[in-house]
Amino acid sequence: MKKKLLSVVLASAMLTGTLAGCGSGASGTAPADNGGSADAGTEAAAGDAASDDAQTEEGKVINIYSFNDELRTRITAVYPAIENTSDDGTVSTLNDGTEIHWIINPNQDGVYQDKLDEALMNQAGAAADDKVDLFAAEIDYIVKYTDADVDAAMPLSDLGINPDTDLADQFAFTKTVASDQNGVQRASTWQACPGVLVYRRDIAKEVFGTDDPIEIGKKTQDWDSMKAAAEELKANGYYAFSCYADTFRTYGNNIASPWVESGSTTIKVDQKIIDWVNDSKEWMDAGYFDPTVKGQWNAEWFTAMSSSAKVFAYLFPAWGIDTQMVPNWDGEEGSWAVTNAPLSYNWGGTYLLAATGTDNPGHVKDIIMALTGDKENLTRVAKEYTEFTNAQSVMQDAAAGDEFASAFLGGQNPYSYFADSLESIKMAPLSSYDQGCVELIQNAFGDYLQGQIDYDTAKTNFETAIKERYPEITEIQWP
Repeated sequence: MKKKLLSVVLASAMLTGTLAGCGSGASGTAPADNGGSADAGTEAAAGDAASDDAQTEEGKVINIYSFNDELRTRITAVYPAIENTSDDGTVSTLNDGTEIHWIINPNQDGVYQDKLDEALMNQAGAAADDKVDLFAAEIDYIVKYTDADVDAAMPLSDLGINPDTDLADQFAFTKTVASDQNGVQRASTWQACPGVLVYRRDIAKEVFGTDDPIEIGKKTQDWDSMKAAAEELKANGYYAFSCYADTFRTYGNNIASPWVESGSTTIKVDQKIIDWVNDSKEWMDAGYFDPTVKGQWNAEWFTAMSSSAKVFAYLFPAWGIDTQMVPNWDGEEGSWAVTNAPLSYNWGGTYLLAATGTDNPGHVKDIIMALTGDKENLTRVAKEYTEFTNAQSVMQDAAAGDEFASAFLGGQNPYSYFADSLESIKMAPLSSYDQGCVELIQNAFGDYLQGQIDYDTAKTNFETAIKERYPEITEIQWP
């Protein structure tokens, strides 16, 4: 199992003293006990002690691993030490001459994790300029990297960040997600990701006679209402959503138990996932989805966001509007609006983790704090990128502030809808296998929903694919 192998390598590095010291700013200190047993008081003391130790020279290259360009864009926007970035986006130069090297690999099919795991397993013996310094992890697999036994990511306190004070304004659930099994926070995010329904104003006016978010929200307030709205849309030549994958997160975010319990090798498919399959089959047969769109992150899915498409709505958190809808919309600005989704859900969240063994603890601390702990920067990101940022006070102000209106959304301020969704979200229990399970269950049953295979074959295909992705899995239990 990669997780166990990673743990062995890093544990060996700790014993032989090859991991770099960590500290606050340019200060260095021997690593604290990274097993995660420290309480909040010990964490604070570790951060304070870092500032008292001898000066340690920072490395000349900061290697940041990520799965898309979003992280580079956000860091570049808020980290004032960056002077310029190369035309191809692979290298940014800081005002002290240090270079950030952006190493980006796609999330799909586990490619990013495989590349990151390889680099982390080579961390102890890597040359200073080749060490992983900072890396991103999505909520679907973050627990793999915050695990205290694996120790791939440093406790934030070892960088001189006190989560209780420096990150006090973060939403509680994001801090929980970012912590290891002992409650020690090892990651931080600038995002909270409550989801909403994003809809076409022109289609709403034609079919429902209004594009007012409150009135449209009455038609999308639950799945029964949404189904009735889908029938109206169909009668007028439109689709409710682009495809079955668009609704997956509203089900998957509400599972009762993790896909894989800690220490187990059994995948348990929750009943909510089967509900998604059955409901999607009903909606597919009824003609509520665009039959040309087969899953997400493909050309057909992006095309369904264009002005020529017949798709009424998408289910997205704030990042989806900015990174997916804005670049794929070719019509007039102000053609979309947001309202409540049929079921509250959370989708995603990119977390920053300082790699154990980084030779740039000072720079890494500064970057994490600039993007995830600075209220002015979080306000700026919310305004410029329509992101729901991880600062409770900032989002409270945003929900009531006219200056947070979105031109893309026709002058609408979406933050009240994000905030309402967040209040009723129940975070699904996480496991380190979530990304693979989420991807592969949709792939397998997507073929079923498209009529290419039968239901039992879809189950078999999922079992085969998941064991290929994770050879240590011994059993799949179905509800």
